[in-house]
Amino acid sequence: MRIVQKPWGHEQIWAETDKYLGKILYVKQGHRLSRQYHNVKHETIMVLSGTLRLELGAAGENVIMMVPESSYEILPGTIHRFCAASDDVSILEVSTPEIDDVIRLSDDYIR
Repeated sequence: MRIVQKPWGHEQIWAETDKYLGKILYVKQGHRLSRQYHNVKHETIMVLSGTLRLELGAAGENVIMMVPESSYEILPGTIHRFCAASDDVSILEVSTPEIDDVIRLSDDYIR
């Protein structure tokens, strides 16, 4: 297991193989990840705690408010952004192993 610090919080990678990746994202209140998509990476998320604002589409025009135990499948090519809506959020993510397959369209931290 390893911790990866991020400007919005951190990731706890608990499983990493050549076939799948498992991690927990901890997003601090008021923070959000980049608006992004993946060419290959296929992921499914489940909210563990807090309220997640999942923005979908190039301008975030489709919004899904997610609460603990709700899940969502993110297919390759889907533009998405995770936002901590009103409190700290923890998200369980299981995906294919392409950890660096991230195309950022906008980012609060200019990465």
